[in-house]
Amino acid sequence: GFSVSVYDVTSWSIYLRWPKISGASSYRVTATAVNTVGHSLLSHFSDVTLKGTLTSLIPNTIYAIQAEAIDKNGLILAETQIMQSTAPDIPVIEQAYSKLSSSITVEWRAVPGATSYLLTAQDGDSFTETVVTNSPGTVTGLKPATLYRITIRSINSGGKSRPSPFRKAKTVLAAPIVSVSSPSCDSIAVSWKAVYMAAGFSVSLMRSDGLGRMLKENTTNTSLIFTNLDPGTLYTIKAYAWNVNGIPGDDFTYNQRTSPKTPADVQVAFNSGALRAIVSWMPTEGALTYSVTASSGLLKLKCNTSSASCMVPSLQCSSEYYVSVTAYNDAGSSKPTDAVSLKTIPCAPENVSIEEDEPGHLLVSWSSVNFGHYYVVFVKSDDGLEVHCNTSHTQCHFQSDCGFTYFISVFAYNKAGQSPLGDVFNYTTAPCCPGDIRAAAVSSDTLRVTWAPVRGAEMYATRARGGSGEVLCKHTAAACTLSALRCDTRYDITVYSFSEARGSNTSCASKSVATAPCSPEIKNISKETLSVISVHWQSNNKEATYIVTARGVAGLWHCTSSGNSCTLINLPCGSAFSVSAIARSPAGQSLPSYSVPLETAPCCPNELILTQVTQSVTNISWSVGMGAQTYVTALESPKGQAKCHTLQNYCLLGCITCGTNYTVSLKAISETGLTSSCTYQGYSSSACCPSGVKLYRLGNNGIRVYWRASDEKINYNTDLHGSKGNFTCTPSSGLSHCDITEIPCGDVYTVVVSPVTDKGPKLTFCPKKIYS
Repeated sequence: GFSVSVYDVTSWSIYLRWPKISGASSYRVTATAVNTVGHSLLSHFSDVTLKGTLTSLIPNTIYAIQAEAIDKNGLILAETQIMQSTAPDIPVIEQAYSKLSSSITVEWRAVPGATSYLLTAQDGDSFTETVVTNSPGTVTGLKPATLYRITIRSINSGGKSRPSPFRKAKTVLAAPIVSVSSPSCDSIAVSWKAVYMAAGFSVSLMRSDGLGRMLKENTTNTSLIFTNLDPGTLYTIKAYAWNVNGIPGDDFTYNQRTSPKTPADVQVAFNSGALRAIVSWMPTEGALTYSVTASSGLLKLKCNTSSASCMVPSLQCSSEYYVSVTAYNDAGSSKPTDAVSLKTIPCAPENVSIEEDEPGHLLVSWSSVNFGHYYVVFVKSDDGLEVHCNTSHTQCHFQSDCGFTYFISVFAYNKAGQSPLGDVFNYTTAPCCPGDIRAAAVSSDTLRVTWAPVRGAEMYATRARGGSGEVLCKHTAAACTLSALRCDTRYDITVYSFSEARGSNTSCASKSVATAPCSPEIKNISKETLSVISVHWQSNNKEATYIVTARGVAGLWHCTSSGNSCTLINLPCGSAFSVSAIARSPAGQSLPSYSVPLETAPCCPNELILTQVTQSVTNISWSVGMGAQTYVTALESPKGQAKCHTLQNYCLLGCITCGTNYTVSLKAISETGLTSSCTYQGYSSSACCPSGVKLYRLGNNGIRVYWRASDEKINYNTDLHGSKGNFTCTPSSGLSHCDITEIPCGDVYTVVVSPVTDKGPKLTFCPKKIYS
């Protein structure tokens, strides 16, 4: 735990410290030069002293230092060893001087073993230090015109040497703080603030491009002016202060350009269409920008540019401007050029009035305009034709036509050009009268009136006078529908044209037109026969032909008459019609009359079929009769009557007597009760079935069948049906029994005895017997 540390090193000394060791009564330190033979140093220190200094060492030398802790018996309790180099030798300053107001430069001889040097400048209690590697070295950050004590110390890895003997050095004067301006195009003014410790100042000026000679002035003042310089040229100004010994201080360098010369050859070109001026001039040496000013009274317009021309916009008409140009650069401005006068185009004439002093003549007048030398009036009609009038007065006369809109523009002129376009006025003359008027009847109380459109008309009014009243219609199209007129009446129709600007033209001629005939009114429809109908109506027109139409699903039927009735023929049965009438005349056709419904009697069915269902019941069916809703069928004979009323197209009739002739009739009835009576071919019911049928066994495989005949003239068949076979027996005429043999035993049979018919199938409704 025993160690030695170094807390300071000089060129000839090493300063050590160590911790206290328990039991140690003294400490022994030995320093031996590593690279130098025979140079060793031994020092003893008491147990109270824990620091030691090794002196009389060799500068820039590495020493091996051994420290030992010794007890009172001279025994070594602990020991340690370190390596330490001494600092280089103290350098000697050869000279110290100042070239800048903020620094001092020091020169010295190099010291062996030194890796760097510490320069120190002291001003009273203020120190400024700088580490450099070799000579010369400069201390910066100093104050101008100040005396400093300068010292230097050498440095290596071991430490720093003691400071060298000091040298005194004084910093030079600070550079003056200069303000530069160019009050005119051929002069530059230089001014500055006073400099501490300065006895005088030197200021020099030269063109920055190196041309010409350099101007230099010495003065004790703080300002001066260089004159007779080149305009717009860049100059370099250099200024410095010197002290009483004539030593110059820091210099101040500044580039300043002289202000530009006044531009020459100013030209002004006026653009009348855009109310702007193009101003141009000869470029000026050294000018960076130019400003153009156009003044008219209190109004000033400006334009800035870097070229040799500029556009001044937004000029006012009927005005005189004075235009000047000023050149600028970073030094200032030139004098403005002499003003150039510019007169703009005249303004558009105002208070324009248009009058039609007499039909076909227009008078255009206006107020005079400042700077207006003469005027031109353009009159263009809406068909593209244009005329004009050139005058130095304030009015012009033009010819006009009806129905035209004229667009009128008035321009003023002078040497600068034409005035801007002012308000374009329009004047519309009264519209012309419509022509080619045509009237067509739409209905009995409505006329469709059309005409050829006319120029200038924005609206038309159609007036109809006749009968006991008047009808007026207004429309923007060249057509109008006059309604609520009286039928079969003559009207005087007049069409007037209107325009919003000039009202109506009331001098137009009228035309006489008759309305269509009135609608007839059907008073009665009578049926002459099933297919012939007479129609009667009330006639209320002077001259008209009437057409009656029956319209239905079956088609159309017509009749025509100039009286008050006509006849419709060949109308189909079972049909519904709507009957109406119209009236026609050279003026047109009336609206149809109110329709009257008409229904013809239903049609008889074309087919009727009778089928006997049982001995006393017969089924009758028939085809559908057009227009029929219900049917009544009847079978009649001397023995009685069978009757059926149904909605269907079939019916079952009971209580039929077998073997009887019947007459067949049918009635077809419509929904409204119209009836058609239909007759058909007679009908005979079937022969009667036998009664008292009995069965007798004939052995194991035979059977005899007995019955009572309803009529001796009728022949019968016997049919035997079983699962093992079917058998039939037809006896001779007049017999009422029949034997059936060779039938299989052990079966159940159905036995039916029925009359033999001349045609058609066997009767199946006679009673059946069961036989086992």
